[in-house]
Amino acid sequence: MLRRVVRQSKFRHVFGQAVRNDQCYDDIRVSRVTWDSSFCAVNPKFVAIIIDASGGGAFLVLPLTKTGRIDKVYPTVCGHTGPVLDIDWCPHNDHVIASGSEDCTVMVWQIPENGLETPLSEPVVVLEGHSKRVGIVSWHPTARNVLLSAGDLLLKPRIHPSPSN
Repeated sequence: MLRRVVRQSKFRHVFGQAVRNDQCYDDIRVSRVTWDSSFCAVNPKFVAIIIDASGGGAFLVLPLTKTGRIDKVYPTVCGHTGPVLDIDWCPHNDHVIASGSEDCTVMVWQIPENGLETPLSEPVVVLEGHSKRVGIVSWHPTARNVLLSAGDLLLKPRIHPSPSN
């Protein structure tokens, strides 16, 4: 007598469905520089994607309504001198995004209401103080205007002599 075992999960009746090609983004040069980043950030109006860019770091900001093939000359957010490693949308304002880079800076950007029509190279504010690359930026979920940034820390190993007996 065979008994079927049913998986005990609240998601056992959930099935995924592939999206149509017209609902996807196509031809985006996603960055190959790695850190602990997901390479994209999404809010109710925009999706931001870190891309490969010559001469510094850049990322795309696309309205969620714009899908399909992305033109290679689509305007970018490009103010860092090194590759962008992380981006995060402000939870209190859908038009504000922060970016951290290998150039040791964090920049806060104001995205226009209808998205980018020309390249954006002037941030609202540049936050300096890191001595190594900035790999993580994260807005506080409930407190306004509170932004966390974290970066590399070069640790030199220390050798402590053992006490002689």
